[in-house]
Amino acid sequence: MNMKNVLLPAFYMPPISWFSVFLDAENEIIFEQFEHFPKQTYRNRANIYGANGKLSLIIPMNHNGKREMKDIEISYTEDWRTLHWKSIKTAYQSSPYFEYYEDKFRKIFDLKEKFLLDFNLKGLEVIQQVLKTEKAHSLNEEYIKNPDGINLREKFSAKHPSEFEMDEYYQTFSDKLGFQKDLSVLDLICNKGPESLAYIKKVKQS
Repeated sequence: MNMKNVLLPAFYMPPISWFSVFLDAENEIIFEQFEHFPKQTYRNRANIYGANGKLSLIIPMNHNGKREMKDIEISYTEDWRTLHWKSIKTAYQSSPYFEYYEDKFRKIFDLKEKFLLDFNLKGLEVIQQVLKTEKAHSLNEEYIKNPDGINLREKFSAKHPSEFEMDEYYQTFSDKLGFQKDLSVLDLICNKGPESLAYIKKVKQS
């Protein structure tokens, strides 16, 4: 198998499309840690499906004047962890699998990392445990504007519709509000449980 180097941004409870790239057996994953932190992206936000539709959970930043992703600090001035966890519980407690994974997911919100990058990577560890995957990854060593391999730093937009094709699956509120595509992988896991991994592997980039 020819491995491809893929440069990925490190996200907070990433969307399904991100996981389809991350878990692709042909992709050698390198996380970008030296980029200038771009605002309004999945680096510090995750979309879930609430009772009124798509809901963005946003991690507040501690503005320390530093710009590189690895130096971005999380603000704990407000208790956003309790808030995010409450939103997730409210959104998914009636989904088929939430109860089954609740204790594992809860661990993400017990983390109190200083840096966003560390928080995202530890959160990813929890999600990998849930998915029963052990995908290896590394961090890049410097910022390269046009890196060798596949550069997906700007690929996943929190502002535009997803460019990935995925089948509809039953979501807790889809009867009322229709299918919401490419939410956080949490949405998929709470609704599809052990079938989530097979689903992720079928997701294609359009």
